[in-house]
Amino acid sequence: METAKDSFAYVGSVLASIMFVWAMFQQYFPHEIKLYIKRYSKRLVAFVYPNIQVTFHQFTGDRFMRSEVYSAIENYLSSKSSTQAKRLKADIVKNNNQSLVLTMDDYEEVSDEFQGVQLWWTSGKNETKTEAVYFYSGTVEQRFYKLTFHKRYRDLILGPYLLNVMKEGNEIKVRNRMRKLYTNNGSWWRHVTFEHPATFQTLAMEPETKQEIIEDLITFSKAEDFYARIGRAWKRGYLLYGPPGTGKSTMVAAMANLLGYDLYDLELTAVKDNTELRKLLIETTRKSVIVIEDIDCSLDLTGQRMKKKEKEEGGNNEKDPSQKVKKEENETRSSQVTLSGLLNFIDGIWSACGGERLIVFTTNHIEKLDPALIRKGRMDKHIELSYCNFEAFKVLAKNYLNVDSHDLFTTVSELLQETKLTPADVAEHLMPKKFPPDVDFSLRSLIQALEVEREEAKLKAEKEAQEKEKELTGEQGFVTLE
Repeated sequence: METAKDSFAYVGSVLASIMFVWAMFQQYFPHEIKLYIKRYSKRLVAFVYPNIQVTFHQFTGDRFMRSEVYSAIENYLSSKSSTQAKRLKADIVKNNNQSLVLTMDDYEEVSDEFQGVQLWWTSGKNETKTEAVYFYSGTVEQRFYKLTFHKRYRDLILGPYLLNVMKEGNEIKVRNRMRKLYTNNGSWWRHVTFEHPATFQTLAMEPETKQEIIEDLITFSKAEDFYARIGRAWKRGYLLYGPPGTGKSTMVAAMANLLGYDLYDLELTAVKDNTELRKLLIETTRKSVIVIEDIDCSLDLTGQRMKKKEKEEGGNNEKDPSQKVKKEENETRSSQVTLSGLLNFIDGIWSACGGERLIVFTTNHIEKLDPALIRKGRMDKHIELSYCNFEAFKVLAKNYLNVDSHDLFTTVSELLQETKLTPADVAEHLMPKKFPPDVDFSLRSLIQALEVEREEAKLKAEKEAQEKEKELTGEQGFVTLE
């Protein structure tokens, strides 16, 4: 017992002596000597200690902007944290599935392996005193992740491994994020949560065409290396054209849902000029669909070249001065976006900023569009959405009535071949009036509408034939009189 007491007394005396010497050193030794000792002590430890440590802070710069690298690492470690860490932090990500995300708590450690190399991630936090940052002064907690690995693997970890962490972390972020629907107010984007339920499975069109579009979109989303190798911006243009009510807007939403992209609905008439248009393009993010609906109605882009030609040929030969003034007032009020500016928006130098974007135009009148606007290379894929056929009808019947076959399907098929009814019109007749739906009633309502449409089409054709016959008769009579 006495020996143990003597040992504790000796240890206490040694510790007290060390603390006294350290206090004297801190108080009376010059600052330069302390820095010198600290510097070379670190070198000595580094010489003996075989590992390298890299710290990634949560905020960067004086303005405390959240580090994208830190966010990517946090996402990357989320799966490893849930299986290895003993203390976890839980948070809800408000995406379409309301996902629960787990991350390791402060001062926890998890291991990782890359190409057979073992390494460790540690979480921690520091308290930083700041003054008047965004009207706040006081102590700010800054969290960090510390990566530890053996120094012989420096090139492997600081190169391929960290690139892999960034790539996987950003992919997880995209999967967990809440997708947004943007629209422009002048040169600024505003957004709401994108929650459109459209999918290709519920899209009313031919299965072969649908599958072709799906494969094209998926191929594009995985073709980053290909586009880089051939020296082209990672983007693709789609032109959707057809009569109103054929599902062009629904297809745009289905494209965004298939790839998990954000959607930017660009209103050209709200854009002042080409400079604002370029600014809007730069502010769009990767993994996005940029759509201009009814491009033939957005701006008078088609007639700009014709107007220029008329101006060069006609000069100032305006017959009616009031019409000239009115024309100038309309041009002043309207957007100054030009066809050239829109073409540069689609495939100019600035269009390469960001990458992984779909640019989609929709129109009811493809013949009104300037050929330069829709040529291959700008609008790479032209998709016609036409009137409802039997294959599209079967999709709608499954969506609205939950039936795959029925005795009246044959009659519907025959009538659809003789009429022009859009999928929107067909869907309106299939819409249940009560639940559970009355399948017979809905199908007979559709058949009746198709029969009326067929009769109207016949009457219209007969009337056109009569008018054409009158024109021919009139022309022949005029020739005879001469």
